[in-house]
Amino acid sequence: MGGAPSKPGDPSRGLEVIGAGFSRTGTVSTQLALEEILDGPVLHGGTHMVSREDDYNKKWVAAYESRRRGDRELCLKLLREITRGYVGITDLPGINFIAELRELYPNAKVVLVTRDPERWWRSLGVLNKNTTLWYLPYLTAPVPGWRWIPAMIRQFSIATKETLGLKPDEEDPHRGGPRMIIIHNQSVRDQVPHDQLLEMDLKEGWEPLSKFLGRPVPDVPFPRANDAEAVEKVAKDVFVKCMLAWLTIFSGAGVGVYTALRLWKRM
Repeated sequence: MGGAPSKPGDPSRGLEVIGAGFSRTGTVSTQLALEEILDGPVLHGGTHMVSREDDYNKKWVAAYESRRRGDRELCLKLLREITRGYVGITDLPGINFIAELRELYPNAKVVLVTRDPERWWRSLGVLNKNTTLWYLPYLTAPVPGWRWIPAMIRQFSIATKETLGLKPDEEDPHRGGPRMIIIHNQSVRDQVPHDQLLEMDLKEGWEPLSKFLGRPVPDVPFPRANDAEAVEKVAKDVFVKCMLAWLTIFSGAGVGVYTALRLWKRM
């Protein structure tokens, strides 16, 4: 998560690049780099998840569910609606739908940003800390958009288990770990033709990305967004806004009860 939510542009362009890198591999930096090279809006899934209207997250949840029950037509329809007006996509939930997105946009190229598995797993702690709270469904319930976040997290978990070869209700004996990104990356390599796939480290900068996309190297520094700081900020903002929503609800309820008691005493 992080950065600013991009707004959809020309719906006739369609996705030109699918970012396949797992969360915490520099997905915000990838988004910003692609927007510079492609000169168009790139959808960063994590940012939009906490920034968009209720219908956005609801459609992602429905896309997961329709795929699981075998309704591919509905799944593709929902993905088309979600991605309309964007030239690229990065981060979750998009990385769980690479096959479907490639079916919708067969000419799209895939960029897989890699990272040292051990360092990646340690960095993922900032996300795990904020998405495994037992009270999250209750906390986010009154806020449109955010009330779908717990359901989204469940869908991420199920999709990750499927990638690891586990059943939805089966516990991972290794409890995730560095192997998650290793298996994810191999899954991407297995389903994307070699000539449509770029595997890179963000430390390489503009050169491999520009060459892969057939675009000139931008005359600006390669973007370096701090995803960890962005996640912490988003988590705090979510908590504060949800608490304010609950405070408003309880205050309204308190006023209602007080008014009812006053009226009752006058009867």
